[in-house]
Amino acid sequence: MKSVRGRRQQSGVIDGFLLGMIGAVMLASFWPALGKTGGLLHVDKVTDLGIFALFFLHGMGLSTASLKDGASKWRLHLLVQLCTYVVFPLWWALLALLVGGHISHDLLMGFFYLAVLPSTVSSSVAMTALARGHVAAAVLNATLSTLLGVFITPLLVSWVMSGAGQSFDVAQTMLKVAKMLLLPFLIGHLLRPVLGEFFARIKRFTSVFDRAIIVMLVWSAFSDSVADGLWSRHGWPLLVEAMVGAAIFLFPMLWLTRAVSRRLKFDQEDEIVAVFCGSKKTLASGMPMAKLLFGGISAMGVLILPIMLYHQLQLFVCAVLARRYAARSARQVV
Repeated sequence: MKSVRGRRQQSGVIDGFLLGMIGAVMLASFWPALGKTGGLLHVDKVTDLGIFALFFLHGMGLSTASLKDGASKWRLHLLVQLCTYVVFPLWWALLALLVGGHISHDLLMGFFYLAVLPSTVSSSVAMTALARGHVAAAVLNATLSTLLGVFITPLLVSWVMSGAGQSFDVAQTMLKVAKMLLLPFLIGHLLRPVLGEFFARIKRFTSVFDRAIIVMLVWSAFSDSVADGLWSRHGWPLLVEAMVGAAIFLFPMLWLTRAVSRRLKFDQEDEIVAVFCGSKKTLASGMPMAKLLFGGISAMGVLILPIMLYHQLQLFVCAVLARRYAARSARQVV
């Protein structure tokens, strides 16, 4: 029974986190007054404190030894970061040019936000380990991507959305994100030698807290958007467009990272890191950052829809790929 439950969690198809996000969207759709900004439960105020705690825990979980172990593979790290912050936005720009006129502006901006987000940390490392890849290199790449994202993501969002009519103060936005995300991350990491063992013992509880904060952010964002007329203006076809768009982003990036890795003659362990770190986008950092960047925008529910769907799709597809890589490695050993 335990192994079946573990397989379900790895695939990302059926787990409490997914059910929680679905429940948050449903609750927001039927009773938006509960979770909206300034609503009955004041969820927005609770999530502000939760974001700080969330990134404190991320910093607490970062192992300096793992970063040192993976530091020598500079070509691999360069490929992953270029895919995350250059190739993804360029792919969005091409798609926006080709089909941008056929989807809503808010959803188009949501896909741009997806394109400029950092890579994931926990799932990238977990999938790399499952596939028998270079775990230390995955830890370094995912962490580096998160730290770069504190500055690069707000910069790109401010640049593009200011051009699209939204008002953003770049310096102020970056400072706000650094204060709410980078500061607690660094505090957590600096306190790791003192508190690391304690937090390791309660990891299963902190993992639940981590996911609960993200679910609350989804609930708050969708409550604001539904109260502003999300479903009455867009309807359910919006979900179909977002699902198709998520696939159009994920599958070409999986193909590209693998093709370039083989062209550069990476060994299989490094190819695995490139594929899983270079194609992934973070929901764990994406939701808190969205609250800081788009908190005053009524269309926030549409803006976060692509990363919500992309997150589940990448977990499912990458779990399948990881098992294939692991099986190939096992055959090579034999």
